[in-house]
This record gives sequence, C-alpha cells and structure tokens, in this order.
Amino acid sequence: QYGRIVDIDLKIPPRPPGYAFVEFEDPRDADDAIYGRDGYDFDGYRLRVELAHGGRAQSYSYDRPSSFSNGRRGGVSRRSEFRVMVDGLPSSASWQDLKDHMRRAGDVCFSDVYREGGATVGVVDYTNYDDMKYAIRKLDDTEFRNAFSRAYIR
Repeated sequence: QYGRIVDIDLKIPPRPPGYAFVEFEDPRDADDAIYGRDGYDFDGYRLRVELAHGGRAQSYSYDRPSSFSNGRRGGVSRRSEFRVMVDGLPSSASWQDLKDHMRRAGDVCFSDVYREGGATVGVVDYTNYDDMKYAIRKLDDTEFRNAFSRAYIR
C-alpha cells in the first residue's frame, strides 16, 4: 500500500514479539509507512513501526547527503524533471497528504509542501512525462482533503 517493497526480513525469535525489516525502493515510502502504520491495531496488537537503526541502510551511498538537513529521516528520495507545482493547499497539508492525493494520477517519486508568502504550495515529481501530464489534466481543480481541512487545488 505504501510503495514498492524491495525486501522483507521476518524475524521470529524464541519468545515474542516477532518483528520484521521492510525495505522500500523509495525511502519516502518508508516514511509514509511509518506515518500510516505506527500505532495501528493489527489483530488486537498495536504495531510499533519505526525507522531501522544501523543495518544495511547505513551502507547506501546517496547522491546528496545534504538532503538529510530537511528534517526527514530515511535518506534521499528520487527527484525528476517531471514536476508539478500545486497551489491552493490548506495550511494543514503535509507532503504525505499531497503525495497520497497526487498518486491518483501516477507514480509519484517526490513531494514537498512549503509556505510561500502566506500561501501553502506543493511540489510533486513524477517518474515519467505521461503521469505528469495526466496529473495536470486529472487533478487540476480537484478537492484536496486531509484529516483537518479541504480545499480545491490548482
């Protein structure tokens, strides 16, 4: 549900609880999974979902290590030249909300939300030209919703 999974390493120790390492193709999808499933009720058990510390993630070499400064964990996400700017977002919009909304039109590889002159603006990168063009046609002047508000976006 949160993105393409590269690997799942299920650990079943002699005594509960069991746990797993789930590696996503895109680190931002791992952030989405953490956001969406931490505290989730799974068959009567509360899931604890967090970013793994150590392990293979430390061995990856990222193009732009400076991107860790944006406050998000999980490394660098892919950027592309197929970018859409989104205006009219409510002030409560997050990059996760925007990514979820824009996925209706195709394969999103990056999203971000920022404040500019009192307005909330978003940027969304698609993995290909066709998805970008389709997003402009399909999602222009649609209702954006999150848990806190609604707004029509351009």
